[in-house]
Amino acid sequence: MQPDLIGLEISKGELRRLSGVSPDQVWRPATIASPEQRLKFWQNEILVSLIIATVIVGLIYGFIILPTIGSAIPQGIILLIIVLFLVVLGRSLWQRYKIPKTLTQLFDAVDQYHALIVAVDVNDQLAVSEELDDSLNDRDKVITALQLLRQDLVRAVKSDRLLRDNKRLLADHQDLSVNNITSIQTLQANSQASEYTLLLNQVLQIALDVQAQVRKLQSSR
Repeated sequence: MQPDLIGLEISKGELRRLSGVSPDQVWRPATIASPEQRLKFWQNEILVSLIIATVIVGLIYGFIILPTIGSAIPQGIILLIIVLFLVVLGRSLWQRYKIPKTLTQLFDAVDQYHALIVAVDVNDQLAVSEELDDSLNDRDKVITALQLLRQDLVRAVKSDRLLRDNKRLLADHQDLSVNNITSIQTLQANSQASEYTLLLNQVLQIALDVQAQVRKLQSSR
């Protein structure tokens, strides 16, 4: 990967710090894109739910069942299954309540942004191996547009968290507004016809989607 692409990525750790939510724990298309991802997601959910259910059933069994009817292993197993189901259902409903749709869509926008970084890297490799005659000037514009988009994505995720923590705070942080659309549009308008033109168009579309999500946040204050 070229040096100017390194550092553009928004890591999962940074996203978790910015949003207060782990992207891997949010039920969305990106987390279940493949059978392996779906399996990993549900394994994690069931493991956490099983731990919670075991603690609950242990308390019920120790303080209620044993003192009243004595040892009742079959009843304890049935109770564990019921509680496990209720915990899984409860966690699902809790996540839907805690994690707004806007944040889910911002996480999806980050995934699309990362896909563009990969696309630039692939195009770089093709340019070297097949000597493609793409404009270096347009490539620089794509890198600049990605940097601007990264800034807007970070601001948008911060705005979402501010709104969840305290709606009044969002009004006091005007610096978190998404404001790079015009700059990205200028880069896109001045690009030449090349492989990078399509990437610039995609950067602009993601930026517009992010702007729309931030406007939803601002209108919900």
